[in-house]
Amino acid sequence: MLLKTAPAFALLNTQGDNRPPSGISQSKGGNGLVVVCASKGSSSSSNSRSVTGVVFEPFEEVKKELMLVPNVPQASLARQKYADHCEAAINEQIKWVLITLLVEYNVSYVYHAMFAYFDRDNVALKGLARFFQESSEEEREHAEKLMEYQNKRGGKVKLQSIQMPLSEFDHVEKGDALYAMELALSLEKLTNEKLLNLHAVASRNNDVQLADFVESEFLEEQVEAIKRIAEYVAQLRRVGIGHGVWHFDKMLLHGEDEVIA
Repeated sequence: MLLKTAPAFALLNTQGDNRPPSGISQSKGGNGLVVVCASKGSSSSSNSRSVTGVVFEPFEEVKKELMLVPNVPQASLARQKYADHCEAAINEQIKWVLITLLVEYNVSYVYHAMFAYFDRDNVALKGLARFFQESSEEEREHAEKLMEYQNKRGGKVKLQSIQMPLSEFDHVEKGDALYAMELALSLEKLTNEKLLNLHAVASRNNDVQLADFVESEFLEEQVEAIKRIAEYVAQLRRVGIGHGVWHFDKMLLHGEDEVIA
């Protein structure tokens, strides 16, 4: 069933016929379509405007945002909808990247100290030394990611002093390898706790971008690191002190498959 509609200009015509109103011209194409357009030269001021259903005035719409652009040299030009709580939380995390920079620079820093310890000639556990060296670099990269993000959002990075880490990791009952790995597990859990706190701050302030950044860049990797180090702790508890630690170290250095072969 076909329905016939009235011409578009009929709604504008107040004279009761099908003639277009003043200032509107009509032509019929070869395909039977009616083309309606508005003319500029209408004598009536009411018909001097173009017929349109969309009004877009970009300068009016950006006027509010333009007024918010800061003129103070110290203020960030990139900052938009970035709550002070989120900036403070990032700095708190960078402080915990100073407790991760004191736990990422003090998981980086402590891991670096562990690397130096296990690389000694009278300890000589090269697998553990390489593991903690790579872990130190990874945690430092996490800290740098947070710093870059802070600057990207218009915040200010506030670094704080960090304390000197331990340099000796020997333990009478556990031995150095197990003691160091248990310490690493505790540090990874602490780092994860601080990241979850940061995510909670972002959620409370409806900062979807920050929440996504924490989820995509850190949380999954952190859970995987906790699982891996927990397995290392369990294995070191089984092997005890002595030859078992040497064998575990070879596994870290060369990979499990090569050691078994």
